[in-house]
Amino acid sequence: MKISELLCAINELAPFSLQEDYDNSGLLVGDPDKEVSKGLITLDITEDVLDEAMQNKCDVVISHHPFIFDGLKKVTGEKPAEKLLVKAIKNDLSVISVHTNLDTVYSGVNSKLSELIGLENVKVLSSKKGLLKKLVVFCPKDHSDDVRMAIFKAGAGKIGDYDWCSYNIRGKGSFRAGEGANPFVGNVNELHYEEEDRIETIYPSYIEKEVINAMINAHPYEEVAYDLYPLDNEFDRVGAGMIGQLKSPMPVNKFLSLLENKFQTGVIRYNSNFEKEIKTVALCGGSGSFLLDKAIAAGADAFVTADVKYHLFFEAKEKILIADIGHYESEQFTKDLLYEMISKKFINFALQISETNTNPVQYFRTKQ
Repeated sequence: MKISELLCAINELAPFSLQEDYDNSGLLVGDPDKEVSKGLITLDITEDVLDEAMQNKCDVVISHHPFIFDGLKKVTGEKPAEKLLVKAIKNDLSVISVHTNLDTVYSGVNSKLSELIGLENVKVLSSKKGLLKKLVVFCPKDHSDDVRMAIFKAGAGKIGDYDWCSYNIRGKGSFRAGEGANPFVGNVNELHYEEEDRIETIYPSYIEKEVINAMINAHPYEEVAYDLYPLDNEFDRVGAGMIGQLKSPMPVNKFLSLLENKFQTGVIRYNSNFEKEIKTVALCGGSGSFLLDKAIAAGADAFVTADVKYHLFFEAKEKILIADIGHYESEQFTKDLLYEMISKKFINFALQISETNTNPVQYFRTKQ
C-alpha cells in the first residue's frame, strides 16, 4: 500500500482540513508514493519509538502528537525535533501525525474518553461554525432520484442523527443550447423549457469535492446548473470536547476513583470544595481548560481534562468539579482509537501499537 492511500483513508475518518491553525497534522516525513507494509501507532514520537519501529521492521509511524510544530530553519541535530527528523530520514521511516483533526471529529479522541467512563447521550461540547455549506442543483424531474441519491451517498444531507435530508421544489427551467453544444433535451439555437426539480441539501465543506463530483456524474445535463452557499450554522458533529451523562449519579470520591481506575493516572488534581453528586460530565482530551466556561454553561457537574492552570480551580469554586487527570493519561487511548480506525480500512495492513511509554511526566510518592 502507498502512503498516499493511508493518508486518504485517515482523511476520510478525520479530515486533515479540520486541524487547528497551530497544528501540523499530516505526512511529516516521507514520500506519498512510497510503498509501506507495516505501521507502528504511538501517542508521541521519541527516539525510543523510532527504535521500536526499526526493531519491528515498521516502515511508517503514525502518531497523535506531531514532533514538528514550528518551521525548522536548519537541521543540525541540535534540537529534539531535528534529531528525530534526521533519524527518521536516515532509517527510511515515514511519519504521519493525526492530531487536532482527530480531536474534533465526533468519533475521535473525546468519543473514546466518553466510552471509557460510560457516558450516555454524548454530544459535542463546543460545535464549530462555518463548516457547513448548502448545495442547490436543478435537475430534470425524471432524473432527480438518481442525482439526489448520488449526493447522499457522497455524504451530503446529514443533520444530527438524520441523513438523506433535502428540500425539493418543482418548477420550469429554461435554456438555449449554443453552437457546439450537445444538449440532453432541446435543440441547438432554440429556447427550451424543461420541468425540473430544485434539490437543496447541506454538507460539510471538507467533502465538497466528493459531493460535487457525485452530482455531476449522476446528472444527465452536459452543463449542470448548481449553486453553493456558505452557512453560519453550527455543525454538531465537529468541535471541541464532549458532554454526556453517567448512568447514575456518583459522589465525587467515587467519580474520581472511576477516573483513576480507567485512566491509570498517577494523580488527579481537583477542586476539593465541590460536594455535589456527579451526573453530567464534560471532557476534553489534552489541554482543554479553554472549554471550562462552556462546560459550566452546559450544566456539567464535572469537567475532565488536563493542563489546568492554578487560578481556574479558584474560578470553578462550587460551580463545577475540575478533574485534571494529566495530558498523557487523557490521550493514551488515542493509540487504540487509531488502531481500530485504520485496521478496519485496511484488513491486510500490518499494524501494531507501540509499547513505549512516552509520558514525559513522572509522579513521586513516598511509600506508605
